[in-house]
Amino acid sequence: MSAGGESLPIAAWVQHGLSRLDRSMLLQGRVAAMQVAARDRIRNLGDIEFQVFSQWGEDGIIEWLCHKLPGISRSFVEFGVEHFTEGNCRFLIENRGWRGLVMDGGASNMAHLRQQTLYWRHDLTAVAAFITSENINALIRDNGFAGDLGILSVDIDGNDYWVLQAIDCVNPAIIICEINGIFGDLRALSVPYQPDFRRFDAHHSGQYFGCSVGAARLLCERKGYAFIGTNTNGVNAFFVRNDLAGPILGSIDEIRVWAPRHRDSRNRAGQLDFVRGLGRYELIADMPVIDLESGRPCALRSMQPLYSDVFLEDFR
Repeated sequence: MSAGGESLPIAAWVQHGLSRLDRSMLLQGRVAAMQVAARDRIRNLGDIEFQVFSQWGEDGIIEWLCHKLPGISRSFVEFGVEHFTEGNCRFLIENRGWRGLVMDGGASNMAHLRQQTLYWRHDLTAVAAFITSENINALIRDNGFAGDLGILSVDIDGNDYWVLQAIDCVNPAIIICEINGIFGDLRALSVPYQPDFRRFDAHHSGQYFGCSVGAARLLCERKGYAFIGTNTNGVNAFFVRNDLAGPILGSIDEIRVWAPRHRDSRNRAGQLDFVRGLGRYELIADMPVIDLESGRPCALRSMQPLYSDVFLEDFR
């Protein structure tokens, strides 16, 4: 048998194994979803985290919010998903049957997704596009997702603040925005807008990107959303539209901002070097940021203090 002939049953066997693994993960996720749904009151979002397909504990937070807000649109827009093996909204598709639009700048990522069983089984639209403030509304409208949404999830490791600011064609119940914990919890800061911003081109470490939780909060509150906290790894901030936020805010004792504990920095050779805590800040302390309260550009170092005592205790 030729090498090509041998590859087909192997590929089919691997795909079958992955499908069974997904079903097992989904079953366990449904059990966890029932457990968080039973939590009428929580201390903070950390109480309800669990991970099925999300990078961290976002699946649990989203499930709890959807249980609390049963009438929201069963649709989402998520961008910066790579090939959607992980994603904030993938569990929603498989567990709740939502429809969604996912976008990523890598054409190969979207091509890979379109070949997966997930793609034909569910109402999912995958679009390859490098997202900017100038094109985001057209991308959403042209793919049929303007108007009411259940969730808008922004994670592009770069112009997150500026792209979210530009979006005006959807009315999501929930917004999830990636944040950069290195920028701290006391200031509203973002990298300056560059349409072609790429994280590792901007700084070899990959630590210079996005916006602070204060920036995301400033923007979303202006858009009519209430901040309800971050996940425990401090990479995503969660917001609920003001007209829906009452039952959520009334069920959370503490609106907690968690410091990031992950160590994904890279050296100049592109290798992981595992810099932690304030060492990550020192890598990018002289890089430019925009103070969104004043609109002025400045070096990150000049914006001290960046961290509250509680945040700093986690971040050291």
